[in-house]
This record gives sequence, C-alpha cells and structure tokens, in this order.
Amino acid sequence: MTDRELLALAEKTVAVLNEKRLTAATAESCTGGYIAKLLTDVSGASAVFHCGIVSYSNDVKRDVLGVSDETLSSYGAVSEQTVLEMEAGVRRLARADIGVAVSGIAGPNAEGTTKPAGLIWFCCGNKTGQITYRMQNTFPENIRDNNRRAAAACALRMIIDMAENDSETGGDTYGE
Repeated sequence: MTDRELLALAEKTVAVLNEKRLTAATAESCTGGYIAKLLTDVSGASAVFHCGIVSYSNDVKRDVLGVSDETLSSYGAVSEQTVLEMEAGVRRLARADIGVAVSGIAGPNAEGTTKPAGLIWFCCGNKTGQITYRMQNTFPENIRDNNRRAAAACALRMIIDMAENDSETGGDTYGE
C-alpha cells in the first residue's frame, strides 16, 4: 500500500469517527506507533483520536495495558488472547469508544519464538464486543516495513468497520 493510500485510509477513518461522534485509541506493538502516526497526520484527528500506546515490551503490555502474566506466559505476546486484553486496556485507559490492538512479528526474522515472521494479531473493540483478526504476511523476505504498513491498513479498516456498524462485527477481509 502506498503512502497516499494509507493517508486516504487514515482520512476515511477520521471522517467516519467524526460522522459517528466516536473516539478511538490504539495499543501497538509490532507497528511501533505507525497507526497513531497515520491518524495524527490527518488534520482534525484530535477530535476523535484519544491516544496511542506503543507497548513493545511485555512489561508495558502488563503494567500499562493490563495484560495478565498468565496470558503472556501461556500464549505469548503475539496471540489472540494478548490483543484482546491489550484492546480492552487501551480503550479503558483512554476512555475511548473504540480501541484497536496489534501485536505481531514484523520480521524479517522470528528469533526467540516458534511463530513465523509476518504473523500479526489484531483486536478491535467497543462497549458491545470485540473482534479479532489474524494476518500472516508472506512478503518476500518478510520485509519489516511492508508488514507494518499492511498491519496499519488492517487496523484502520477494523476501526472503520467497528465505527460504521457500531457493534460487534465478524469481518474477515481486513488484510486484503
């Protein structure tokens, strides 16, 4: 996805949040704040974007976002269970209507884990529920920037979907 396409997606996200009078917050691991950066590149985003937390370490996932030690030890940082707790934590901390959490292995390697490079888990939630999505990118050599860009686009699509439907949804094409 090009820079222009990512910016257009961020602009649409901000517009939909404004239209629905909703706010959002992000909890990011492998994207390193890229989703928050894209949102804040849009003029007027401050009306709908409360905060972004880069929780690259498990300590921050646990101490700031409230991910349990049991979840981290049983499932690891890159898991559906972890992003569910990250999303709930950031939404609660930011007092936002919608939260999105991303945790994955940006690549190019997956040192220290048996999980593959390019594996990324997402969770988007609101007061009525949470949805999760699993992405497995297969870019040549798992180029780190491509994985981060694909993850940011996916997360923005999830926020748009959650805002437009204002309820739990079950979309499965966020990564396309």
